[in-house]
Amino acid sequence: MAEAGRHSRHSRVRRARRRSSRVWPVLLSLALIAAAVAGGLALHRSSQRADGAADGVASAANVDLAARTAAVDVVLKRRAQAVLAGNETAFLADVDPANAKLVASQRTLYTNLRQFGFAKLAYQQLAQQYDDSIVQRDGPSTYLVAVAMTYQIRGIDLVPVRAMLGYTFTQRPNGTWMLVSDSDLDKRLPRGSHQEAWDTGPVLVKRAPRVLVVVEQGQDALAAKLVTMSVSAVQAVSESWPGSWKGSGVVIALDDKIVRGADYTQPMNAEDAIAMATWVYRTLPGEVTGAGERADSYVVINPFNRSKVDARTLAHEFTHVATAPYGPYAPRWLVEGAATYVEFLPMTGQTKLAIPQYRQDVRTKYLAKATSLPVDATFFDHADSSYPLSWLALDYLFTRFGATEVGTLYREMASLGSTQKERDRIMLEHVGMTEAGLFAALKAAAAA
Repeated sequence: MAEAGRHSRHSRVRRARRRSSRVWPVLLSLALIAAAVAGGLALHRSSQRADGAADGVASAANVDLAARTAAVDVVLKRRAQAVLAGNETAFLADVDPANAKLVASQRTLYTNLRQFGFAKLAYQQLAQQYDDSIVQRDGPSTYLVAVAMTYQIRGIDLVPVRAMLGYTFTQRPNGTWMLVSDSDLDKRLPRGSHQEAWDTGPVLVKRAPRVLVVVEQGQDALAAKLVTMSVSAVQAVSESWPGSWKGSGVVIALDDKIVRGADYTQPMNAEDAIAMATWVYRTLPGEVTGAGERADSYVVINPFNRSKVDARTLAHEFTHVATAPYGPYAPRWLVEGAATYVEFLPMTGQTKLAIPQYRQDVRTKYLAKATSLPVDATFFDHADSSYPLSWLALDYLFTRFGATEVGTLYREMASLGSTQKERDRIMLEHVGMTEAGLFAALKAAAAA
């Protein structure tokens, strides 16, 4: 996946086809923290032209912009309240009744949304968008607008989070406004903050404490299996990650190849990735910061590799979920090393792994040939060695300095380590060595 600046650094995956080289007969998990790729939208209402025109496209002269905004706000509020109250009729009341396909898809959307159990739900108009072809299609009153969906899934999201939509409205003869499309802006919306699980076809949502699983409608057995594995993985991360993680695990296992920030149409992702932890936003990209402010992550499973998922896979991904709010600047060896470290710890119902033997194998096979810790720029080009070496570094840090110090180190590196100078300062403050010093310590430990 292409990067869109410093905020969009992400992990790719280890090669699934090379897993036979591992010393354990277990499936090792993969992780991809998907990045939002900046879209072409201006998010704030201040971007609207006072005369209602842009790029040569003019709105109808008789449209009262303030009245339109107020009327559409009423529609959006009615739709949100309809979901919370369980009123399908109200949800569909403002959908173009002449568009049978849109009505059907909106009915499916309503049914999907009801299953998630929102504690909070609201829709907010952002900036008007312009497209002459859509105006020609739908008429001079056409209103194409970016919309922020603010929601909080009960028992899952610790804080309200936001996603993006694009709606097209037209004015009825009686002056009210109706929804005529919800897909015209799809290609312009920022990746990673759009195309949620409820935006696909009919889904099935299953829950357990601190767990929510989404599968295709009718896949009850898969849902039950994923719930069981997720419960085990959430417990493992809660017990093992410093700071007693209190968050939840959301697992999305749909047939769709593009969901949230996960894109399994890309050949490398389709072949190699098992799952990706995709960012969930407190503020959308472009609202407060260009990158958006992260609140959490939801895990999206690769439909091509669904059968390979186990509880350890999810423990790896949920470690990314636990650390997502810290920030985007931690070095990749720390991000993936931490997730792999937790993944390999003893877990209820999972075979105990031969850690001492693996440690020695990593030293012999990979550390002996390395000249430094894995670097961000080439981490995924050498995934077969990058992941084991990153695990070895975290194994050393946890063993020597303890979980609390490692957790604090991670937090500060993720929030402040945007330059090598800052990384060195943070490393020296917490563990008394730079990244180069840590690599030298790994070499010394192996020699001893």
